[in-house]
Amino acid sequence: MNIHAFVHSRIRTSMQAGLVVVLCCFLAVVASCGRNVTVKNINIIPEPVSIEQRAGVYTLGSDANISFRGVGQNSFPVKYLMNSLRQGHIQPSLATSSEKSDIELILNDTVDSRLGDEGYVLDISAAGIRLSANTEQGLFYAYQTLVQILPSDIIEDSYSSISLPMCTIVDYPRYAWRGAHLDVCRHFFSVKFIKKYLDLMANYKLNRFHWHLTDDHGWRLPSEKYPLLNEIGSWRVDRDDQPWGKANPPKPGEEATYGGFYTKQEIADIIKYAAARGIEVIPEVELPGHCSAILAAYPHLSCDGGPYDIPLGPYWPPRAILCAGNDSTLLFINDILDEVMELFPSQYIHIGGDEAFKDNWKACPKCRHRMKEKHIHDVEHLQGWLMRQAADHLRDKGRIPIGWDESVDCGGLGFPAVIMAWRGLQQGYNAARAGYQVIFCPTEYCYLDYYQANPRFEPAAIGGLITLAKAYAFDPAPLGTNHRVAECIIGGQCNLWTEYINTPEHAEYMLLPRMLATSECMWSATQNKSWNHFRKKIEYQKTRLASKGYNFCEGSFTPLFRTAVVDDNTVNLTIETEVPNTYIFYTLDSTTPTQNSSVYIGPFNIKRGSRIKILPVFKDVPRDTVYEYIIK
Repeated sequence: MNIHAFVHSRIRTSMQAGLVVVLCCFLAVVASCGRNVTVKNINIIPEPVSIEQRAGVYTLGSDANISFRGVGQNSFPVKYLMNSLRQGHIQPSLATSSEKSDIELILNDTVDSRLGDEGYVLDISAAGIRLSANTEQGLFYAYQTLVQILPSDIIEDSYSSISLPMCTIVDYPRYAWRGAHLDVCRHFFSVKFIKKYLDLMANYKLNRFHWHLTDDHGWRLPSEKYPLLNEIGSWRVDRDDQPWGKANPPKPGEEATYGGFYTKQEIADIIKYAAARGIEVIPEVELPGHCSAILAAYPHLSCDGGPYDIPLGPYWPPRAILCAGNDSTLLFINDILDEVMELFPSQYIHIGGDEAFKDNWKACPKCRHRMKEKHIHDVEHLQGWLMRQAADHLRDKGRIPIGWDESVDCGGLGFPAVIMAWRGLQQGYNAARAGYQVIFCPTEYCYLDYYQANPRFEPAAIGGLITLAKAYAFDPAPLGTNHRVAECIIGGQCNLWTEYINTPEHAEYMLLPRMLATSECMWSATQNKSWNHFRKKIEYQKTRLASKGYNFCEGSFTPLFRTAVVDDNTVNLTIETEVPNTYIFYTLDSTTPTQNSSVYIGPFNIKRGSRIKILPVFKDVPRDTVYEYIIK
């Protein structure tokens, strides 16, 4: 079954309710009191396929009425919409068949082949605001675009009328898989935060929530068949007040009190909440490595019998690995996957496969016997054999397995299966050439636990540097990519690992605004992307994010240089930062610049060999160190 059709069939009712909620929020701000505003600029992320802006505006007032075509005026979503609006002291009316409507939602009678399952057309004209799509999910995305056309402070302010620019927007995604990942094992995050995370994804048209639920540092799934996973594997000694990697070791007999797991009811609630926003929840069970939490609870599943502890900080190399020669391991994997499939309706189940250190397998008599029995020549392909057992079990139940890109190296998962390429673009291309569908999340573009600006001025991170500009440069299939390879690429995602992230505020800070770059890279066609336009849109989105209570990074203030040759001894120098409206103070006499120094106002000529020192200042505050360069 086509994935869009699969998801659509499962979430149709929930999606309609989600549309209602979004439209409710939209109309609630058009109050009977407040100021009038005219929107002039359209700043949408991700960038639509086409925007045709025309002269004129359409003014939406507090007496707006609504009509529905194809959705059903007597359906639950419409009744829910009207009740919600009345609770907000708004008294909208449903437009009659002979009455002009301000906002019309249209589910197409005839499929618009341009739009697919997620595309839409949004038209603002003298006749009103018209949103049309082939599916409820397309209508939901049309709403998200409409909301972004509203004033960026819409959550904090009220208006008696809003005049919107007349325009026609035609839009549909580049890739089917537009994901965001969250690791809840290293640090545990509440249902409340996960819903806020899902709201953020929906606002920017991301549609796959990759939920990393098991790892060395904690087991977060409920299990009836293996209750010690929750009694032991879900908890560790509390050192959350200490920096990751510098925690004091456990004291003898100290109780493990940090962590937890999600109940069946909480998982069902999150799945329902996500579905109402067009998001499919993809669970991950990490196999066969990164299994300290499993082996702390059930040491007989290891090669050496344990004991194993749940680490408090960095655990490298992660040698805790399930014994591939133990038949109990196969039973455990099948049982756990059965429990996961009962909880999650998703077509895809992620079974891990990365960073499996196999020292224990090399020394294990059971593993050596398994290799001899199955004619396996090395431990790498023993992992391939074990992962294929798990993959086959999923396929037998009608699901499609996903594995990290190491799965290709160790012999593959079999077909159908999807490879998630994290170690670099080339790993993804290799998987595509082998015939797998591929999701790209390479570390150099998509790992949002990396620093996003000068580490001296940022909260602790795992290392590396991915600025907003770097994240925006992500393209799984740039021009010139082999056609057969490109056909196997189903999308990409950003990943948030949480070793150094233990609060919702810090998680948001690391996600934003880089998640928006992932959104545009996965939704928008390459020819519609523009870094200069995107960085300006980000400033508009920051106001919107702040009004919704999200924490975000302003960006990198490291100076960016461009030079153009004037003559043998002179170049024309352009200086900017990722963040618009940054003041750049500089000196050319080797003194340290201050806010009283010369301020950069535009490109200027400078002699080769000159020494320039630069101080970036944003909102009257120095935001970075002083940089010194010699012009070449």
